[in-house]
Amino acid sequence: MTHVTLDVAKEVIAAAEEEAAGIDVPMCIAVMDEGANLVGFHRMDGALLGSVDIAQNKAYSSVSLKLDTETINEESQPGASLYGIGNTNGGRIVTFGGGFPLADDGTVVGGVGVSGGSVDEDMEVAQAGVERFESL
Repeated sequence: MTHVTLDVAKEVIAAAEEEAAGIDVPMCIAVMDEGANLVGFHRMDGALLGSVDIAQNKAYSSVSLKLDTETINEESQPGASLYGIGNTNGGRIVTFGGGFPLADDGTVVGGVGVSGGSVDEDMEVAQAGVERFESL
């Protein structure tokens, strides 16, 4: 099983940064292990300061709920099964896209969170990190 070590986090961050540079949007990129411990973090030059916490909280949300944050968004709408979840965990649960769990053989072993662009841009950049993780 692949664990989220510092070397793995560096690979995920490098792939996400490359994608962010390709779309010309500076991003904050966070990678956490299965215990929601921050393993790696990178703030590209010019990334929004507010995105530091958001990226880390997207990674936290994905690990702790074992869901991508876009799914959390869908399930946290009024009447849905996770309505109100964004008010839990000290406000750390993010209910918009840009965070993905990192899974190995179906087991969540970490998460990546990206912030700095639109939700679609954040998701695109985070997905590049996921793809790199899956190729390791």
